[in-house]
Amino acid sequence: MSTLLTLDQVSLSYGLDPLLDQIKLQINAKERICLIGRNGAGKSSLLKIVEGMTLPDTGTIWRKPNLRIARLTQELPNAPDQTIYEYVAEGLSETGKLLAQYHALTGSLSPSSTEKEYAKLERLQEKIVAANGWQFEQNISQILMRLALNPDQSMSSLSGGWQRRAALAQALVSSPELLLLDEPTNHLDIAGIEWLENELLNAGPALLFITHDRSLLQRLATRILELDRGQLTSWPGDYANFLRRKEEMLHAENQENALFDKKLAQEETWIRQGIKARRTRNEGRVRALEALRIERSKRREVQSKATFSLNEAARAGKLVVDAQNVSHCFNGQPVIDHFSIRIMRGDRIGLIGPNGIGKSTLLNILLGNLAPQEGSVTLGTKLQIAYFDQLRQALDLEKTVVDNVAEGRDSIEINGRSKHIISYLSDFLFTPARALTPVKALSGGECNRLLLARLFSKPSNLLVMDEPTNDLDIETLELLEDLLSSYQGTLLLVSHDRAFVDNVVTGTLYFQGKGRILESVGGYKDLEKNITVDPSKSVWIDNEKLIDQKNIKVKMKFGYKEQKELEALPNKLESLEKMIEQLQIKIADPHFYKQPQKVVNETLEALKTTEADLQNAFSRWEELELQKNTLQ
Repeated sequence: MSTLLTLDQVSLSYGLDPLLDQIKLQINAKERICLIGRNGAGKSSLLKIVEGMTLPDTGTIWRKPNLRIARLTQELPNAPDQTIYEYVAEGLSETGKLLAQYHALTGSLSPSSTEKEYAKLERLQEKIVAANGWQFEQNISQILMRLALNPDQSMSSLSGGWQRRAALAQALVSSPELLLLDEPTNHLDIAGIEWLENELLNAGPALLFITHDRSLLQRLATRILELDRGQLTSWPGDYANFLRRKEEMLHAENQENALFDKKLAQEETWIRQGIKARRTRNEGRVRALEALRIERSKRREVQSKATFSLNEAARAGKLVVDAQNVSHCFNGQPVIDHFSIRIMRGDRIGLIGPNGIGKSTLLNILLGNLAPQEGSVTLGTKLQIAYFDQLRQALDLEKTVVDNVAEGRDSIEINGRSKHIISYLSDFLFTPARALTPVKALSGGECNRLLLARLFSKPSNLLVMDEPTNDLDIETLELLEDLLSSYQGTLLLVSHDRAFVDNVVTGTLYFQGKGRILESVGGYKDLEKNITVDPSKSVWIDNEKLIDQKNIKVKMKFGYKEQKELEALPNKLESLEKMIEQLQIKIADPHFYKQPQKVVNETLEALKTTEADLQNAFSRWEELELQKNTLQ
């Protein structure tokens, strides 16, 4: 297996303790490596060094000559004025700009177009030929078809999940050998995350990715890198293997440190003996003690874990919410259609479904913040509600961490015990200095920990959490799971983290679309086993059809006719691709635009029609493959 990149003795510091302390790393072709570590450990900095965006303080970096690296960032694309084709073509730099101009111009040509426009098209064509750009044009078209993206659609019209899809297309269009991904599941719902998993499994390039989604990590990673206290350790195998071997390593480290500390304490006792002992002491032993002291001062302790707890209020009544025949519409489209549910004290319910399908609307109706257009909602007695908002609107960015939680108090009462505000915030991993920092200077993970600190400081017996897992490291996620699993009150949870949902909830509400909501016992895995959906009633969100529904069993016959159609499609696809290639060769001829205008228009129209036929055939092939695999 060929080596793509090596780091040797690389160090990087931004403060007293180095983020990277003489680390070594080798990445080979086709590897899928997950980089994990606590928030602020330096994972994103390491990705920037691998990409070449940041230089290390010391150490050497070797990259395979002409190594093609692409990166999918955490942030959504900021390209409101571009079409999908223009945005994706940017992944090819200057050649991509030429192809984007050519695509836009050919799309705007008509029988009434002027000679000036045709002359401009001819000049563009000559530049593309000189840059050997036609092979890249075909690559763009194939990737857009594979990811089911409409090249002429505006980026501003896309939801967060489809923008993420376009960003992946831009990263893949240059055929990278190494693909870097920083929290790739951000802004994706469960169907989108599963789609991304499948794309990355079949993408081809080596992967180095950061994620807190343990389900994606388990399925995708062939090796795990952990960045801990400046050191990078490599663990072959999946996440379950990493957890087992990491625990063994920490146990051995603790034993080794205990023996070292015992020896140091004995030597410190010896050096502090009386005058007679000092006269006869061994100078070599003194020098050895000095070396022990230096070694001990360099040790970086394992960072303390978050230890937060919930401030539970008095028990609510047995009935928490009773909703009967609730219906609600937006712009004439039903988001909730005659839905009924009784939520009892102690229930932990997960709300699952694509972005924008109505989960937040149902939450607001169940909490009494929004009156349903039809039906009734009755709230139970003695309810004290705490709400975690993924948009972080409860935080004042100009105030400090302390002021956002304390609200003028010096201490907070948690389950009948008073705790100083600084001590309380330390449970959420905020040092005294960090507790006095303005919120606007915090990272995403710190903001989420602050929201949890604010939320848990208030007594509650009904906890509502909207995407609480965003930006949290895996250790904090697992602590939050344990906390919510032992919560004596009632929990309503919206989350796209499949492992988190499975480990916390006792029941789920699955939003099927068009107002239909299915109630199911258990978590996401149980839901996956039990649901069947008629594909003729596909879910539509923001006028976009959800193509990938691999989390549901499709009720459809796959018979002889479908099998013959599937077998014939590869030949049809190959034939259409050859037709497109021949038409592109014709258009690439320097004398093409010197022909009669009618001939030029007919050829361009034939190319557009054939490309559309190819896209439709490719979509049908994917549909039949999915149908066949689902029924196996």
